Amino acid sequence: MNLVYDRDGLIPVVVQDRLSNEVLMVAWANEEAVRLMEETGNTHFWSRSRQELWRKGDSSGHYQHIISMETDCDRDTLLVRVEQEGVACHTGEPSCFYEHLSGDTGATMAIIPRLMRAIEDRRDNPVEGSYTCRLMQDENLMCKKLIEEAGELALAIKDGGEDEMAWELADLIYHLMVAVASTGLPVDKAYAKLKERRR
Repeated sequence: MNLVYDRDGLIPVVVQDRLSNEVLMVAWANEEAVRLMEETGNTHFWSRSRQELWRKGDSSGHYQHIISMETDCDRDTLLVRVEQEGVACHTGEPSCFYEHLSGDTGATMAIIPRLMRAIEDRRDNPVEGSYTCRLMQDENLMCKKLIEEAGELALAIKDGGEDEMAWELADLIYHLMVAVASTGLPVDKAYAKLKERRR
C-alpha cells in the first residue's frame, strides 16, 4: 500500500465501528503497524509516548477485528472499520469520543449507537415498567407496533408537515431497533441487502 507517512514515519488511523460508523478512537501507525494490520486482521498502532508497537486488546482483551481499511485522497490518513470486542476506550466507554465540549449532538447520527446500547441494555437487564422491555416480552405487540408506525409514517408523508413526519419516522426507527435487538438479527446482513439496492 503506497501511503504517505509524516516526518516521524507515522500515519493517523481513524477507527470506526463496522455497524454504526461511530468513531471509536484515533491512533498512529508506522509502516510495520500497517503491515501487521494487513497480515493479522487486528489493529496495531505505534505508541508515541512509549515509543513501541502495540496491538489493541493485548492488555484489555478488547481486540479490534478489521473489516476494511481505506485511505483518503492524499493517502496520508487511514480509515479502519472494525468489529470491536468489548469497548474501545481505556476508561470503559464504548468510544474514546465521549467528552462533550460544545454544540449539540442531539440532531446527529450519534443518537443511533447510543440508543441501540440503551435498547440492548433493556434486553439484557429488564426494568419493570419499561416500554422497551414490554415490547420485547410481547412479540405480537412488537410486530403490531412496527406495522402501526409504518402506516402512521405513510400517512404523515401524504398529509403531514415536517414535524409530524419526523415524529413518525423517529417512532418507526425506534421500533425497528427494538425488533432488531430483540430478534438478534445481524444488522450487517441487512446492510449487505441494502448494497444490492444501489441502483
